[in-house]
Amino acid sequence: MSSYILITAARNEEAHIEKTIQSVVSQTILPRKWVIVSDGSTDRTDEIVQKYACEHNFIRLVRSQNDANRNFGSKAKAVQHGYSLVKDLTFNFVGNLDADVSFAPDYYRHMINQLIENPRLGIVGGVRFDLCDNKFRRIECAQNSVGGPFQFFRRECFEDVGGYQTMPFGGIDAVAEITARMKGWEVRSFPEYKIYHHRCTGAATFSRVGFNFNYGIKNYLIGYHPLFFCAQSMFHGARNKNIVHPFLRIAGYCWAFLRGHKRTVSGEFVRYLRAEQRTRLKSMITTGKDQTKGFFHEQQIDHQSS
Repeated sequence: MSSYILITAARNEEAHIEKTIQSVVSQTILPRKWVIVSDGSTDRTDEIVQKYACEHNFIRLVRSQNDANRNFGSKAKAVQHGYSLVKDLTFNFVGNLDADVSFAPDYYRHMINQLIENPRLGIVGGVRFDLCDNKFRRIECAQNSVGGPFQFFRRECFEDVGGYQTMPFGGIDAVAEITARMKGWEVRSFPEYKIYHHRCTGAATFSRVGFNFNYGIKNYLIGYHPLFFCAQSMFHGARNKNIVHPFLRIAGYCWAFLRGHKRTVSGEFVRYLRAEQRTRLKSMITTGKDQTKGFFHEQQIDHQSS
């Protein structure tokens, strides 16, 4: 039987983490090891995790103190630290799992089966539903993209892309999956498998204004093609009937450009990403269809649990 490990970076998640733990301990195929890195938590997160760790020997609580403030760079460091503690074990798959999601008991069995059936698949996952205004709302994304809170990797793919890079403005999940595609791996989300995310994206860190402005900065730093980013932002606004958010996103993108923010991704990465995006734009212009079946849905809308 193929085995997997999970890594969770959590900071002050006492309101949600028990739902995540109950989802994992109920799986029909349990992980070989689940490392939960409590990244400077000051609430009851550690207490809740330790209670379950005493009952399930595959759960390991690790306390870490990275940056004082919640940010994506801190999350990447926490995941890297967690992986360093299990990399010498024998396993086939590795999952990044945020501390505020829940899912069905057969979720990981289905993900493993998808990876076994297609050796070229490097990253798989379900489709996310965010809890906003007391209702779960489906978050649309391209078919060749997997939500950051639950990316599930073939081990060879995870190590091939180098895990998660430290990026303070976010995009660590997007960079991982784009790098995977650049290296020849397939990335696929499966809408029949639902992940319930128990807060609105960005709610842990930003106001909606701040989230959208930061989204523009993040996508400039990742290397998004400016025409593609503008088209995607306008489509997002039209779909959500909001005329302000697209301009906030574009303003963040332009601000990062004018400030001369240095990208941490390689030139090769930017060229690959922009080639993908030019192909999608051309497909939309000539056929009215997006080959990724995402119709300009975001490749990633970063969420942050750490």
